[in-house]
Amino acid sequence: MDQIRAAILSGDRTEETYANLAIPATYRAATVHKDEVAMFEGLAARDKDPRKSLHIDDVPVPELAPGEALVAVMASAINYNTVWTSIFEPVSTFGFLERYGRTSEYAKRHDLPYHVVGSDLAGVVLRTGPGVTRWRTGQEVVAHCLSVELEDADGHNDTMLDPQQRIWGFETNFGGLAELAIVKTNQLMPKPTHLSWEEAASPGLVNSTAYRQLISKNGAAMKLGDRVLIWGASGGLGSYATQMALAGGATPICVVSSPEKAEICRQMGAELIIDRNAEGYRFWNDENTAQNPKEWQRLGKKIRELTGGHDVDIVFEHPGRETFGASVYVARKGGTIVTCASTSGFMHEYDNRYLWMNLKRIISSHFANYREAWEANELIDRGLIHPTLSRTYSLDEVGQAALDVHHNLHQGKVGVLTLAPEPGLGITDPDKRARFEAEINRFRNA
Repeated sequence: MDQIRAAILSGDRTEETYANLAIPATYRAATVHKDEVAMFEGLAARDKDPRKSLHIDDVPVPELAPGEALVAVMASAINYNTVWTSIFEPVSTFGFLERYGRTSEYAKRHDLPYHVVGSDLAGVVLRTGPGVTRWRTGQEVVAHCLSVELEDADGHNDTMLDPQQRIWGFETNFGGLAELAIVKTNQLMPKPTHLSWEEAASPGLVNSTAYRQLISKNGAAMKLGDRVLIWGASGGLGSYATQMALAGGATPICVVSSPEKAEICRQMGAELIIDRNAEGYRFWNDENTAQNPKEWQRLGKKIRELTGGHDVDIVFEHPGRETFGASVYVARKGGTIVTCASTSGFMHEYDNRYLWMNLKRIISSHFANYREAWEANELIDRGLIHPTLSRTYSLDEVGQAALDVHHNLHQGKVGVLTLAPEPGLGITDPDKRARFEAEINRFRNA
């Protein structure tokens, strides 16, 4: 592995160099273990500690299947799906691996007593499997997390509708929080040249998710002038939605949970901000009883105060159970609530009168198809959208990185160095970077 790291750090990207590198028998990876799925039984979700369940193991390098690539991972990042995997909620991901393993001989590789997690990466292609022509060894890449088989007709209009659609590193094995990763080559995209490894790794999942959810015709199809309520506007997903709203000529109304997070939104260019903790909203009387519509009304009033009397056209919804009733209420007549993730709970409740009688729409959104992911990556490459990396950990500290996200102690994205020995490496176009330096570092150490 030292030879692979040295070749990458040298800057040599010739195909011959990487083709001649020996692939080690094992690599270091962040894993959860199948025999530990019951370790947190009886604990509330918040009390489940990823530092106890995420391990750094030496695992065997799997065989490459047709259409796949082996990537040397320089950096990765934490997403909420890694938190779910690490606390075994809402279900153990080993069920995903078992079901996938039954589908084909190559898929059997994924059904293991350990799960290598992670759905982001930036690195260099080391090997490609049979049938690959688009990508070659030595290329610098990032990866999106959509894994599809595309053997069914349903997936060919929108790959997210493929019956065999999975999220790599969550519903498949061999994810990106590791020194090496296995991806399908149709997950690969060019690494933006002005970004470091950890910066380039951080947008993948959340940037693509926000793009489909907010911009794509498959999501809210945001247009110039729309008013968009964005929950968690300084977080991993919301920070990209905020940037997209601003870049697309919409007006974001940013909901955050502290003055520090409000300031981050102002630095992105947002002006209309709601600190939900300062306002003291309590949308639920308690976790298990009815919601409080008066609090929905109070939020709606606050929004109209900020917008000069207007309700929002779009609600960018991802907290789920905690906020969904309020989201349905505050959208304008004919407005759109676009939802994914449900990080506060999957069982949503809302008053259907405010949806049905006001002709509002709820649109579901899940990650992005390949075209949407590619377009989202191009926005990063062109400097129209910027990474929101706030903090970077080493692979050995991945449990703490996941705990930060689990307890919402972070801003933007939390990165993880895998093969990269230190932050700040991998920038190959410093002149381009200089044009965006302030924006790239906006979230740093926030």
